[in-house]
Amino acid sequence: MKIIEDISEMQRYAAQLRQNGKVVGFVPTMGALHQGHLSLMECARRESDHVVVSLFVNPAQFGPKEDYNKYPRDLKGDIEKVAAIGVDTLFTPTASQIYPEGYRTYIEVEGLSDILCGKIRPGHFRGVATVVLKLFNIVRPHKAFFGQKDFQQTVVIKKMAEDLNTDVTVIVFPTVREPDGLAMSSRNQYLSREERISAAILYRSLLEARLLFEKGEHSEDKLRDAITTTFMSEPSSQLEYVAIVNGNTLQEETDVQKGTVITIAARIGKTRLIDNIIL
Repeated sequence: MKIIEDISEMQRYAAQLRQNGKVVGFVPTMGALHQGHLSLMECARRESDHVVVSLFVNPAQFGPKEDYNKYPRDLKGDIEKVAAIGVDTLFTPTASQIYPEGYRTYIEVEGLSDILCGKIRPGHFRGVATVVLKLFNIVRPHKAFFGQKDFQQTVVIKKMAEDLNTDVTVIVFPTVREPDGLAMSSRNQYLSREERISAAILYRSLLEARLLFEKGEHSEDKLRDAITTTFMSEPSSQLEYVAIVNGNTLQEETDVQKGTVITIAARIGKTRLIDNIIL
């Protein structure tokens, strides 16, 4: 496996891969890799000739009071995991390379970035869209792979890639879950043993809403109430929002149909978790 730290070197290598006719698959990550990330890499392995993975904890997507400095980091362990999957190239730039002194350019996807999680985390998706576009420009992938767990992020990135005429196909892979249904996330490491048990409430509440929908309920209010009621059974949880939205526009749906997305955010103790389900 080739490990590249320098942006210019990665750009030269990416150009060479394309010149040689290789289909480049790309998985951007912030490290602290889990099976969800590895599944994306396996998917990229199947659908590409050459797989590039980036490890970069992006400061631009963290607010001033968020967990950038505490975000889990395990470079040695991540390198071992990536190598075992059969990734071809690992790109590990520094923050000073991605955002050099005097950096001033950011990407804003209007109408999709300031709602749902973006309303609670102002500027978050501006940071996401900016770093993803920069990585696309550096790695020059044909295909990029993202997880459904971060549903709003996938919508923002798809729209950014389309509007800015990138030649990258964005592929979204289903959420990978623990045996009790909890969506795999690097932030799950923050949970105590008791909180980890409580965190299963996110997926359990989504399943309650889906069951109600499958029985014929199409009212947004009643599906929302089902989730809220389920959360009331777990006192250590704090539901931040429930949104029942169109999967392309993220606009609220009042008449829920197949393909509608239910997305939630909640705090278990001090840890903020998100999840979603496509009906």
